[in-house]
Amino acid sequence: MKVAPSILSADFADLKNAIAMCQSAQADYLHIDVMDNHFVPNLTIGPVVVKSIRTISDLFFDVHLMVTNPMELVKPFVDAGADNITFHVEASKDPFSVIKEIRSFNKQVGISIKPKTDINILKPLLRYVDLVLIMSVEPGFGGQKYIPESTNRIKSLGKTLKKLRLRKQVIIEVDGGINLSNAEIVKNAGADIIVAGSAVFGADDPHKAITKFRAL
Repeated sequence: MKVAPSILSADFADLKNAIAMCQSAQADYLHIDVMDNHFVPNLTIGPVVVKSIRTISDLFFDVHLMVTNPMELVKPFVDAGADNITFHVEASKDPFSVIKEIRSFNKQVGISIKPKTDINILKPLLRYVDLVLIMSVEPGFGGQKYIPESTNRIKSLGKTLKKLRLRKQVIIEVDGGINLSNAEIVKNAGADIIVAGSAVFGADDPHKAITKFRAL
């Protein structure tokens, strides 16, 4: 199991040490949630913060845009140091253009989907992305409970990818309410990488929590 700690749940007054801990624990990605208080009811970080933390870490920066106009923010986050940019299928009238824009900077492309959106809407896009992020909570805030129906959505996506012969090419990432009690269920459903926020940074020993996730 690969793990991407989400700094949304980290202590923003001590991000340097939080990120150093992730690196020491051999986290696979660093998940960076970007919210605009429009697409979702929360406001988080922008390119300036990402550029700043890029100077202290060589981890893979997995930037998740939960914004209304993802096209406008691709270049700013590329310039800030993003390695992958994931945007929401619900946020773009022309997702192919956003994919093309991200690809033009030689960055990896992710597409994300909310819990209530029909998973089949992703089918036309799957050949053109590196990662699909299934939200297992309603995006906006950390610390929510995993939506059980998400397990079947992960399985359904896996079957579709296999049918299209894309299973080895496209990573399935899952974000929302994942902890050490349910992570194995998510893995067995077909997730390649899980995003963990509260389960890591809210743990008594965040380093050990990452290690346990990776051992699953």
